Order: sequence, then structure tokens, then C-alpha cells
Amino acid sequence: MATIKINYIEALNNKIFEIISKATQELNVESYVIGGFVRDLLIGRDAKKDIDIVAVGSGIELALKVSELLPNKPKIQVFKTYGTAMLRFEDTEIEFVGARKESYNFESRNPVVENGTLEDDQNRRDFTINALALSLNTANFGALSDPFNGLEDLKNKIIKTPLDPDITFSDDPLRMLRAIRFANQLNFEIEEKSLQSITKNASRISIISGERIVDELNKILATDKPSIGFLLLFQTGLLEILLPELTALNQVEEIEGHTHKNNFYHTLEVVDNICPNTDDVWLRWSALLHDIGKAPTKRFNKKQGWTFHGHEFLGSKMAKKIFERLHMPLNHKMKFVQKMVMMSSRPIVLSQDLVTDSAVRRLVFDAGEDVESLMTLCEADITTKNPNKFKKYHNNFEIVRKKIVEVEERDHVRNFQPPISGEEIMEIFNLKPSREIGILKEAVKEAIMEGEIPNEYLAAFDFVLKRGEKLGLQKN
Repeated sequence: MATIKINYIEALNNKIFEIISKATQELNVESYVIGGFVRDLLIGRDAKKDIDIVAVGSGIELALKVSELLPNKPKIQVFKTYGTAMLRFEDTEIEFVGARKESYNFESRNPVVENGTLEDDQNRRDFTINALALSLNTANFGALSDPFNGLEDLKNKIIKTPLDPDITFSDDPLRMLRAIRFANQLNFEIEEKSLQSITKNASRISIISGERIVDELNKILATDKPSIGFLLLFQTGLLEILLPELTALNQVEEIEGHTHKNNFYHTLEVVDNICPNTDDVWLRWSALLHDIGKAPTKRFNKKQGWTFHGHEFLGSKMAKKIFERLHMPLNHKMKFVQKMVMMSSRPIVLSQDLVTDSAVRRLVFDAGEDVESLMTLCEADITTKNPNKFKKYHNNFEIVRKKIVEVEERDHVRNFQPPISGEEIMEIFNLKPSREIGILKEAVKEAIMEGEIPNEYLAAFDFVLKRGEKLGLQKN
């Protein structure tokens, strides 16, 4: 059971609550702190750095009065369309909103809003545990308002809608993702009726923007064990709508006694494996998408059994389409994920064979500054249940990591710049821009990659002279 604090007045010992209470009294309105801040306080979770205040009256006027009473009179951001205002106190953002009731159009998650009571405002909340409110009014400061038995749901670790879940989820389908995200973050269970309703209303997610969907997916990926959330997404049918490329991996076929592993469950294991080693959400996305090319590239032949040739290349192209479809950033973040997917098998292949300097140089050259991220991804990709294989692969990865350090210190191939430029080659042989210059530059790079020459100017200069002679070029 979650540990519930019962001294609510003590929980509100932050100076800002005293100021809001005073402003409330001066304006002769009611105010309450509500939502996630209250929930986290009651279960002893690190308090959120944002606080929601609901006023039975004007939230904007209350924010203005609070700013007036604070010593530094912080600037207020006002959102008149939504009837909300926000200010920052120390390191906390505080949002003020007037109590309201809502009605929804089936085609939109944007409600028609009217002024309402505290009860109206609690009715519109997504879950019982987020409808808890603590009074900031002088007469009953710290009193808990819990119309839906949310305190009991907190104790029992239950995610449950305050009203009929079909209404709650159909009105605002984003709440389905939020239910799964909270279950994952808090290690709670979604109440059975609410879970069934998510499955029933899954298709409604189509009215939600890609940006809002990705925000929830990012929060699931940011948890300690994202597989919990993704299995719930899968179970409810949401994942098939949002990321069909992933659900396509949920298959195992057998032909002539040959089977392949279920790459969907393998993928979730890889995501969980990578989490203790990185907080980078884009590296976690890379783990999630690293095998998506396997479903469309799967083939069977009698000699090799099941193959997935070119799945990394196709997967990187599919990753771009996912980013476009979900309106994710089409910048260096997308390119990073594409690169990780494209290169996801390279270190694994290295770890299974003799680790040569040449192979390591090429790995570092191609991965550049992202080589550590790539190694982290590939180590997470080791999901074999054979203890001997598991130990062998991890030992080999340690060898690869040591080789990377040695090769980089000696050969400087990360973010490789040729030790001799095209302009210098033109001067050596008195050439104008031509095909031969490109041939010589590529030959220098290959010689360094293969360890034929060190990554140094004089060695490269001598190499160019000899190779230029073979091409029939005369030194100037």
C-alpha cells in the first residue's frame, strides 16, 4: 500500500500557500490546490514543480492578487481564452484557473466551458486520484475534498475515472494515454472497467494531435520500466493505432523446424535494459524502433533459416516516417534515432567475432560522437537467456569498448578529417578539380581505416605520392 500523509495542514507549509490563502480572503473567493501536487504529496512522492490552483471565481484575478502580495511581484502570464494565468514562485510554476464545468463535441477534445463550482471542477478531472483538493481558505485551511474516494484509490494503487469511463475517455481520448502513463509512472493498476473502456474507445485517439500523443509516449519512455506502459498500450489496442510498426513484430513463425524469436517482446526487453544506463529519451526511442525493419524484411530459406537482411536500413527509413506521422522533431533528434537504428547491429557483429582494429576504426568513423550511445544500445540488445552466451557477448563488448579508446587515442578517426586536403593534392600534382582528387582522398581514408598508414600528414603525403604515380600523375 502507498503511505498516505494525513497532516494536510503541515503538507501546505510552503509560503506560497499562505500568500494564496491571504489573496483568496481579500478577494472573498474560494481557492484550492488540486491535482498532481496533492496526489504526490499524499503518497510521499517527490512533489511536482508545478501547482494547480482552482478558484471558485476568477483564476486570473486571483493570480494578479497573489503577484501583488509577493515581494518580487512576479510577472503573470495570462491566457484569456482558457481563463487561466501562470506565475513562477522560486522554482515552482503555479497555474490559476477558475472552477468550471465542461461539455464536449464528439469531433473534438476541446470542451465548451462554463463557470462552475468546486464539485463541477472535480467532476471534469481525469482520475479520482487527480480530483483530490486541499482547501486554501482561512475557515478550513488544509481540509481535504475527496468526492470520488480518491484517497482510497491512492492507498490501493488504483487508476479510476471519477465518472463513467466511456464518457471520460470519449470526451478527451488523451486521458487513455494518461491512464497508462500514470499506471507506469506510479506502479498503479488501471481499474478493470476503466481498462475495458480504453479498449472500447481506442479509435477515439485519432482526434488527438501527434504532439500530445508523443508527449505521453515520451513520459512512458522516461519511466524506469517502459514495457509496463507499452504492454498496456498493446493490450488496449492503442499501440496498433499509434505504432503499427511495433505491433507488426508480434509474430513467431515456424517453417521446417526453424523458428525466430518474437521481436515485439524482445524490443520491450531491450527498452527496459537500456533504461538504467541512459535518461536520453531519443536513445530510448532508438531502442524502441531498432528492430522495426524486421517485419517487412523477414524471409526464409533452407540454407540460412530466417533472415532479416537490410532491416537496419529499412528501419531507419521507417523511423523517419514515424517521426513525420506523429509530428515529432524532424531535426538532429530524428537523425540521431535513424543513425542508431541503421547502425544497431554493427557492434553486435563485432562482439561475436575477432575484434580487429580496422573494424573498430570503421565503427568509430561511422558513429562519430554517438559511438558511446550506440554501444549502450547494442549492449541492451543482448537478451539471450543462455548464461554462457550472455557472459561471452558482454565480455566481448568490454573488449570492443577498450579497443575504441585505444584506436581513438592513436588514430583520431572520430569526426574524421583527412590529414591531407583536396587543395593540397591539387597543388602536389598541379591538378584542377577532377575525379582523381576524389579517388586519392578516398584511398587515404581507406588506408587509415585499414591501418596501412597512421592518421598523420607526412604518412598521408607519402601515400598520396605513391598512389598518384600509379594513376599516372606527375608531382609538381
